[in-house]
Amino acid sequence: MRSIPAGFVPNRFTKLAFIALITIYLGACATPPPPKDAAPIPFPKPPDQARFYYERTIMSTGSVQRMTNNERLKSLLTGAVGRDGIAFAKPFDVVVHQGRVFVSDTVQRVVFALDFVSGEAFQIGDRGDEGDLEKPLGLAVDRQGNLYVCDNQSNKVNVYTRDGAWRYSIELKNHMSRPSGIDVSEDGARVYIVDVGGVDSDKHRISIFDTASRAHIRTIGMRGTQLGEFNLPRDVAVSSDGLLYVTDGGNFRVQIFDRDGNPIRSWGAPGRHLGEFTRPKGIAAGPDGNLYVVDAAFGNFQIFNPQGELLLYIGSRSELPGPARFMLPSGIDVDEDGRVYMLDQFFRKLDVFRPASLAENEGYLGAAADRR
Repeated sequence: MRSIPAGFVPNRFTKLAFIALITIYLGACATPPPPKDAAPIPFPKPPDQARFYYERTIMSTGSVQRMTNNERLKSLLTGAVGRDGIAFAKPFDVVVHQGRVFVSDTVQRVVFALDFVSGEAFQIGDRGDEGDLEKPLGLAVDRQGNLYVCDNQSNKVNVYTRDGAWRYSIELKNHMSRPSGIDVSEDGARVYIVDVGGVDSDKHRISIFDTASRAHIRTIGMRGTQLGEFNLPRDVAVSSDGLLYVTDGGNFRVQIFDRDGNPIRSWGAPGRHLGEFTRPKGIAAGPDGNLYVVDAAFGNFQIFNPQGELLLYIGSRSELPGPARFMLPSGIDVDEDGRVYMLDQFFRKLDVFRPASLAENEGYLGAAADRR
C-alpha cells in the first residue's frame, strides 16, 4: 500500500474527492429497496393465464406501520426500512377482517393484530385479565369482527372485540381434550371447534357451542374411517351457505357437514399427486365459494371447488426462504376481497396472494400497498 507523503495537506479538491468516494462506497454497501415496478409473480406460471399473484410477505408488526417522511427518505437512500416491530416467533393461524390481520403465536402466547387500513398494530391476550392466553391456536372472526381464539393449554375459547378487549370465554374441559381448529357462523351464533385427539385417543371430533348461552349443543363424530368419523381432524371452515368443511388429516380427505353436524359427503385421497393429500392442515372458505386447503408435505395450498375438483395449487416445499416457498405451512385464510393469507411456522412468515381479478390498489389491503 502506498503511504501518504510526509507533510501532505489535503486541499479543497482532495477533500471533495474523498467525500465523493465515501458516498459511492456507502451507496454500494447499502441494500437497495426492492423496485416497486417489479413484475409480480403469477400463479399458474406462463403461458397459462394468471389467476393469482404473490403480493407481499409479512414477518412482524412493523409490516403494517406507516413510515414518516424521514423514514421514507432513509429507506430511499439506504434501503433500510426501519420500524421492524415485533417479529413472529411461531405463528400458527391467521384470520382477516376488513383489512385487520390476526395471527396467533404459540411461543409469544399472544395474537398479533395488524391493521393495514389504520396502520396500527397491537397484541391480544397479554393484558393481565381473564383474557390472557397460554397457547393460542385456531382463530376465527364473525361478521361483526369479534375474534374467537382457541386456547389449547387452558382448554377454552376466548372471545374478544375487534380491538382486543376480552368479552367472555367458553369452557371446553368437559367436552374436549386437544382443541385446535375453530370457525364461527357468519352471524356469530354458533362456534365449531376441532378436537384433534391424538394417536392414543378416541376423541377425534367436532364440538358445537352456542355463543349466546355458551352451552354445548352437540358433538360430531368419533374416531374412525367412515363418513362422519375422523382420524386426527385438523381444521374447520364455515362457508357462506353454512356448510362445514373439515380437514380430516389421518383419513387424507375433506368432509362436509350441514350446520347441525350431519355428514353430507367427503372428497380427497392419500397420495403425492395434485388433488390428493399427505398432510392436510388448515382450511378456509373463500368468498368465491372455493375451498383453500394447506398441505404441509407439499408446502402449498390447493384450491378446490365445493365438489372437490382441483382448480389450482400455489406454493412449493423448500428449505430456502422466498415468495411462495414453504417448509412448515399451517394456517390459511381468505379475506373479503379474495386475497389469500398463508402462514409458515418454519420461516415465521405470512405470504399474501392477490387474485388476478383484483388490482393491486383495490380492496382493504390495497390501500396499504405503498407501505411495503
